[in-house]
Amino acid sequence: MAKKKSYEEMMSELENVINLMENNDVSLEDAIKNYEKGMKLYYKLYKRLDEAEGKIKILNEHGEENFLKEDG
Repeated sequence: MAKKKSYEEMMSELENVINLMENNDVSLEDAIKNYEKGMKLYYKLYKRLDEAEGKIKILNEHGEENFLKEDG
């Protein structure tokens, strides 16, 4: 089973795809492939951030509850 890529690894990959598209003369087919790869990475990154935001909200809610219990 393949190792799950870290957020940083995927971000680096996306930056590489963007650089390829900005700096090189590529065929239409390669440009489309790079665009598709970039969009897949973008959505994976977005999903990962959304999941992290949800976890942070849960932790903050529980942290506030624990803080109020300890303070009272």
